[in-house]
Order: sequence, then structure tokens, then C-alpha cells
Amino acid sequence: MLKGIVDRFEGNFVVIEIDGITKDIPRDDVDAKVKAGDCVVLKNGKWITDEMETKDRVERIKGLMEQLWED
Repeated sequence: MLKGIVDRFEGNFVVIEIDGITKDIPRDDVDAKVKAGDCVVLKNGKWITDEMETKDRVERIKGLMEQLWED
């Protein structure tokens, strides 16, 4: 299963980082609910948000931010 992280939206494209490489994906191939920063998976030809992976990523980033402010 192909996975990625949404970097940003540019016009009719969604920039998704897949294995460290950014690719421009047509908006029509991405679910309308997807937001920048979401972890996404390609399922049946459409990129959709991976809710669990996105939640885990947000928690990891929050943890890193808290460590940063403690030092």
C-alpha cells in the first residue's frame, strides 16, 4: 500500500511526500477531506487520510516540541 504525507496544496495539485520524494498529485485523486500534514494512503485509486497514522504523527510532533521547550 502506497503511503505519504501531504506537504501542501498548489492550484489543482496536492504535493505529497512519498518515501522522501515529493510528487504532484491531481486534486481529483485526493479525497476532499485531506488536509496539509495528513498521513495518506492510496486506496482504490484515491488518496485518503490514514486517521491512526495522522494521530500518531501529531502526537510524535507534540512530544518533540515539548522536549524542545524543556531544554
